[in-house]
Amino acid sequence: MKICIFGAGAIGGYMGVKLAQVGADVSLVARGPHLEAMKSRGLTLLEENGVESRVQVQASADPEDLGPQDYVIVTLKAHSVPPVVPKMRPLIGENTTIVSGVNGVPWWYFHKIGGPLEGTRLQSVDPGDAQWNGFGPDRVLGCVVYPAAEVIEPGTVRHIEGNRFSLGEPDGAKSDRAVALSKALMAAGLKAPVRPRLRDEIWVKLWGNLSFNPISALTHATLDVLCTDTGTRNVARGMMVEAQTIAEKLGVRFPIDVERRIDGGAAVGAHRTSMLQDLDADRPMEIDALVGSVQELGRITQTPTPTIDTVLALVQLRARTAGLY
Repeated sequence: MKICIFGAGAIGGYMGVKLAQVGADVSLVARGPHLEAMKSRGLTLLEENGVESRVQVQASADPEDLGPQDYVIVTLKAHSVPPVVPKMRPLIGENTTIVSGVNGVPWWYFHKIGGPLEGTRLQSVDPGDAQWNGFGPDRVLGCVVYPAAEVIEPGTVRHIEGNRFSLGEPDGAKSDRAVALSKALMAAGLKAPVRPRLRDEIWVKLWGNLSFNPISALTHATLDVLCTDTGTRNVARGMMVEAQTIAEKLGVRFPIDVERRIDGGAAVGAHRTSMLQDLDADRPMEIDALVGSVQELGRITQTPTPTIDTVLALVQLRARTAGLY
């Protein structure tokens, strides 16, 4: 089984090390100083329990060097994927599965969902249908990524917490390809359940990303503060309630309520969200997949989203002002 991780930053690097440690045929696509460090001295992982390990991995900036794969696991930021679809073609053979480990509403969301919205395409996450047409939705296997990790220096990834990568077919089937990848990830010490209702998990994670990320970018507050301050907690709650209305119209079932989800965010502590980290580091901010997509789904389902609309307008302007959108 050949596995390529496209976008081997923090999460992709963490997964890559774990797979390489058990002898999996894994390769990484990366760029810049991080790639050069991996080539020269390998990829180092500092695990949550303090264990440090280093592996030699096959890494390249050019997919031509790697050839067709059984699985291509995409761990880029959502806005970075559509422009690189043509670059990924050398990795894709007749039976290649694209594993979409990207935050937010996935581009394939309405593939095999059934009903009147079957095949609907989301321009906020896949402008010009780049992925839908470039990969084809039948290739996709969904993935919800739970670990937290960071690149602390080129070639070194620090694992913060979590080791679960939930997998799921768009139609909920327990397919051979999903089970095979699950077994490979579990052999590497990762949790990789195959879920019949992956969209439910997508929305529970999205609840937090939709609200906490833009509020933190606007206020520079950490999770413990924005989830307990009365004003920002009310804003987050308003966004989540609107999102829940949309999701339930699409058949999603939420296993917890809004208050428990916010309390869960507070329990994480003084964590700076990824959107705040991107703002501080002058990196493009992941706004459309996390917030704009939910606004688009509101329009599709004819659901008013006044709180989401307000926060989206503010964070878009904040990003434009910083030159990051």
